[in-house]
Amino acid sequence: MDKAPQPLSGIGLFGGTFDPVHIGHLRTALELKQALGLAQMRLLPSAQPPHRAQPMASAEHRLAMLKCGVDAEPGLAVDDRELRREGPSYTLDTLAGIRAEIGADTPLCLCIGMDSLVNLNRWHRWQELTDYAHIVAAARPGWHLPNAGAVLEFVRRHRALDVTELQATPAGKLLIVEMTLLPISATGIRQALQRGESIRYLVPDGVIDYINQNQLY
Repeated sequence: MDKAPQPLSGIGLFGGTFDPVHIGHLRTALELKQALGLAQMRLLPSAQPPHRAQPMASAEHRLAMLKCGVDAEPGLAVDDRELRREGPSYTLDTLAGIRAEIGADTPLCLCIGMDSLVNLNRWHRWQELTDYAHIVAAARPGWHLPNAGAVLEFVRRHRALDVTELQATPAGKLLIVEMTLLPISATGIRQALQRGESIRYLVPDGVIDYINQNQLY
């Protein structure tokens, strides 16, 4: 009988504004944790994302909703360091801080979407990200990379073909994982709430209760 694969004693990071958190976020985070064999997937709410519009809900409310959302899943955790840090939420600073805490040998995986990967050159000191972590891009079927440019060269330089390459080293690789992502957006959920429509089955029940109790959106 084949032995079950040994879990990677590593940590995954899944960032976003989570305004509000929904089942698309949570299901993707859980599937990536399982696919990568990680011991834990941390969800990182950003305070002031430099590359997108600022969140509608406050940091306090977004953090509380996220905690409600992951409460029943022991493999998911919430890391609020970016909310506690002043200024823009630069991912490089977050990775450096976590790397200092977990040590040099523990694998660390920064999980992003394909849309973020193709625009990675807009990120703060983006070519240094792999000094601290692996990058894992979740891609829909039919995905494609840019035809040329700095991001394509970066991908070629760091590309891993499978998860075993991430298990062999704590940082430095880039893996693209093809997934069927749920077509749910926080923008669509906020718009549905503004129209007075139900968001049941799109958002965890505890998060819906929190939104209603605090009259958000």
